[in-house]
Amino acid sequence: MSLLLDGLCFGFYTLNTMNIINKYFRRQLLGIFIMLLMILTGLSWMMQIMAMMKFLLTYGISFGSFIYLTSLMIPFIISIIIPFVTFIATIFVYNKMISENEVTVMAASGLSPWQIAKPALKFAAVLTILHIILNIWIVPVSQAKFYTTQWNLRYGLAHLKLQEAAFTKLADGLVVYVDNVSGHDLNQVMLSDMREKNNRLLVFAQRGKLVSTVHGLSIVTNNGSLQMSGKNGFTTGTFDALDMDLNLAENEEDASFRVRRIPTSVLLKTVFSQEDTRQHTLTLVEICTRFINPFMNLILAIVCTLVLLKSSLLRRRTSFAPAVAVLAMAAIMASYMSVSNMVESLTDVGFVAVGVFVVLFGLTGLLLKK
Repeated sequence: MSLLLDGLCFGFYTLNTMNIINKYFRRQLLGIFIMLLMILTGLSWMMQIMAMMKFLLTYGISFGSFIYLTSLMIPFIISIIIPFVTFIATIFVYNKMISENEVTVMAASGLSPWQIAKPALKFAAVLTILHIILNIWIVPVSQAKFYTTQWNLRYGLAHLKLQEAAFTKLADGLVVYVDNVSGHDLNQVMLSDMREKNNRLLVFAQRGKLVSTVHGLSIVTNNGSLQMSGKNGFTTGTFDALDMDLNLAENEEDASFRVRRIPTSVLLKTVFSQEDTRQHTLTLVEICTRFINPFMNLILAIVCTLVLLKSSLLRRRTSFAPAVAVLAMAAIMASYMSVSNMVESLTDVGFVAVGVFVVLFGLTGLLLKK
């Protein structure tokens, strides 16, 4: 009976000790992770703002709209840096505890490397689930909103603000004069289009209306005259109605195909029906990114704890374990990104997924091995 009570007391003590250790590790990991995520996301966001500063100056949009536009990139930025932040947080916390002999005390009390690493692995598992949710739902929605907002600010009616009784330069060689503006309705319009040397156009009209199309802005003019000069000479005429496509949108090859903004359900359906080789490859790479990349959180956390905890058993004053962990992380991420960017079929995607899980279970087995 006494042996049973001693066993129960020891089991309760061990369980209580593990709960305390797990909470301690979780607090440390969560605090460092949030701090690093905020710092790195903020730095990446500032770099995005600097990269798009030309957009702000060129199109003359408001600062508030510009900040809103760049903030739509934050979910995408986070989805890229999460595995690296997980690795840095893990290596920082565990290396600090090893240097302060906390891990040595835990190992001396009978805890195995697996038990010591378990808080980091549980933390990485939760981040993996959140990362998958971020990739599948949040990033596509925010990216779709980003490209739509960017297009509207560049070429939509929200961007174009015509001043009354003044010449407004819409682009190099394209100038509009409007006597009166009432919403999208225009009175006494003059449009000068000198963008093409062999096709110069001058239009005068009593009335006009701004119209937004999928290709950009158009001005529908009524009751006017036009003068055109080009290779065929000089031409004049009158018209009752004339639709002038301003052609302000940039000519980008396949601009409508932005794989990051496609909803996941649509992405999975189109992968079986795409005929364009380039689009098909981009779709397959995006599938790898959304479904497989989040598991790198677990792999990097296991690599970090495996290298640090196993090397700490050697009890050397000087340890190169952090450097070895960093090199291992760089090698694994470089290999994964190289392989995932070379997929050409769903079979290749399957091989990448199998490879990732083989590495994951192999590293877990090494960590469990005493």
